[in-house]
Amino acid sequence: MSWYVLQHKPAQGDRALSHLQNQDVACFYPKVSVEHIRAGKRTVKLEPLFPGYLFVHLEPTDPMWSKLRSTRGVLRVVGFRNKPAALSDEVVEQIKQSLNAVEEQGGIKPGQVVRLSEGAFDGVDAIFQAYDGEERAIVLINFMQKQQSVNVAVSALKS
Repeated sequence: MSWYVLQHKPAQGDRALSHLQNQDVACFYPKVSVEHIRAGKRTVKLEPLFPGYLFVHLEPTDPMWSKLRSTRGVLRVVGFRNKPAALSDEVVEQIKQSLNAVEEQGGIKPGQVVRLSEGAFDGVDAIFQAYDGEERAIVLINFMQKQQSVNVAVSALKS
């Protein structure tokens, strides 16, 4: 068995994935969390790592090949000279491992201790609270025996 790449119709990746899985085809549709700023609010959305493409795991002689192009959401099988281009298992496994590493790493999480590296609070430890727009963050610092909320540049945070 090998991995092959399918191109799906625009904005129909999840539909193609669903219909392929209903037909018992092993699929891989890698997605990553992407942060967007809309109306001043930070939102996280899952987006495909390879927009327009997904991977299927099939035997070259599988009768499913004839059904792939007629599956809802699927546009075509990626190939050369009318032959599907196979990917090695190592390539797909490396993509999966990279996705796991990105998910584990993530960003700065609320409650995490960070060090400020710019401005009046250079070298001061703080507790990250939340993002405030695209380039600012809210942190708590100990100042005059009280925790004070301070708005700082995201570039000033070092974890």
